[in-house]
Amino acid sequence: MNGLAYFPLLEQLKGYNRVAFKGDLIAGLTVWILLIPQTMAYAMLAGMPPIYGLYGGLIPPLMYGLLGTARQLSLGPVASSSLVILAGISQVAAPESAYYIEIVILTGFLIGVGMLILGLFRLGFLAVLLSQPVIVGFTAAAGVIIGVSQLKYLFGIPTPHFGHVFEIILYTIQHLGETHWLSFAFCSGSVLLMLGIKRFFPKIPSTLAVSVLSILLTYWFRLDLLGLEIVKDVPQGLPHFVMPGFETEKLNDVIATVLVGIVIGVVESISIAKALEIKSKTYKINPSQELVAAGAARALGGLFQSLPTSASFTRSALNRESGAQTGMASVIMVIMTGLTLLFLTPLVYYMPKAVLGAIVFMAVRSLIDFKAARHLWHTHKRDFAMMLATFLATLFISIELGVATGVALSLLLVLYQSSRPHIAILGQLPNSREFRNVNRFPEAHQFDGVVIARFDAPLFFLNADYFSDFVQESVKSCTEDCQLFVLDGSSMTDIDSTGLRALEEAYRDLSRQNTAFYLAGLIGPVRDRLNKSGLAEKIGADHQFLNVYEAVQSYLLQEKNNQEGIYWSEAAIQHNEKTNKKP
Repeated sequence: MNGLAYFPLLEQLKGYNRVAFKGDLIAGLTVWILLIPQTMAYAMLAGMPPIYGLYGGLIPPLMYGLLGTARQLSLGPVASSSLVILAGISQVAAPESAYYIEIVILTGFLIGVGMLILGLFRLGFLAVLLSQPVIVGFTAAAGVIIGVSQLKYLFGIPTPHFGHVFEIILYTIQHLGETHWLSFAFCSGSVLLMLGIKRFFPKIPSTLAVSVLSILLTYWFRLDLLGLEIVKDVPQGLPHFVMPGFETEKLNDVIATVLVGIVIGVVESISIAKALEIKSKTYKINPSQELVAAGAARALGGLFQSLPTSASFTRSALNRESGAQTGMASVIMVIMTGLTLLFLTPLVYYMPKAVLGAIVFMAVRSLIDFKAARHLWHTHKRDFAMMLATFLATLFISIELGVATGVALSLLLVLYQSSRPHIAILGQLPNSREFRNVNRFPEAHQFDGVVIARFDAPLFFLNADYFSDFVQESVKSCTEDCQLFVLDGSSMTDIDSTGLRALEEAYRDLSRQNTAFYLAGLIGPVRDRLNKSGLAEKIGADHQFLNVYEAVQSYLLQEKNNQEGIYWSEAAIQHNEKTNKKP
């Protein structure tokens, strides 16, 4: 594999011109404007000082810009990953304490290493561990938890750390009399102002506008002296290289959060990258390379004191809409973030924390997808139940159990569906050689003493018993003694050793009952397995056909003379004409 495969930016820059640079420049500057206040808000959400959020907008997006294949994807601190960090690490250390900061950075580094390993071993397919209903349920619960966690900034009520949402809500209700009305006004007013700007002046960066306005008001009227909590000093300068400590105690404290972070990181990286690929239609992503890029970004970011990062759908969408053409947009954003760290951090001294809370509230809106939930309710109740179970487990028990529940439900659903695949009983369409599911085509004609079944799945160890039971039950349900069982294998994509044994047992059992067993429409790979196992020879070449029609005709011609075979075909047509049914 050549170097371009590992550094996609080099490939993207082939034929790079002034027009592409202009698009990247505008996009980089636009995302930078949104990134600065967001990273500070998400750092506070994670229980970290704001500076570590700014660090997260430096090394991680730079690495992704060099290594990522989704040209408009923006990497950096996001609400969901910050919530996972807070939920997991706050169980073993107090937020913003020295030990808490140390193991949060270690957590981000280890998540990156895990994703990097998955990418190098080309395991990007693991993103399917969480199905779409599970993702909808988890992100919705995360949105509720994030929103509730910001109530302390909305009401200005100092709130102890609680492990569950209902505890925070109960505490807030009990202490509503302590509401700091200036904080409430700033937080709620900022949300309303950002909504208004987005609706009536969409070209104005609402987050930046509200941030600048709130800083100026706080500074001019010294609202901090009236109890409005502000960010205060943010360290100036670029982050230093620091190797995390790998003591056993620290590893034990973070391992659960690391595993959850890897699962969520894989899903977010691949799903957002694929969404951008679909919208762009100008490039293809490489899922495994996406994990390499995201993993390297997190791991190297951890070495430079970055808050754990993830792919941001909001900033990625803004990046694309602003005209980003290549990963250079991320590089430009990083340069601006570096300049911010070097020269502009004193300007955020008077940033109200209530406004940062408002920014987080705005991010919550995109996490709760009511439209997707309604769609699942109307179209697939089983998926809706899976979404609801994930939502409730995440919301009322823990983030870790919510993710585990989602993965377990996804796998169990796959196992269940694989163990009980769809099997259709077929009949002949009028005036046709086609055979179709009699439940969907009532006009399809079934013949006495003949069962024709289509098995719509690979035949393997999970569904072999189900197949065997179906064969026996369908033969017993014949209106007369069953003379023929035809298995349409046109939808059977594979067969393993257990499936071969089930097929052989079905052949033997039916033979004992004087029922002929025919195979029809088997695809090449399945026929190859039957030939190698010797089962094809046992069943006999005269019992294997290209399609169902040939199988039925051959059986009738063997049982009766040629004239009776022709009569059968004419009788089928006459039957259809009597019932006034047309194909």
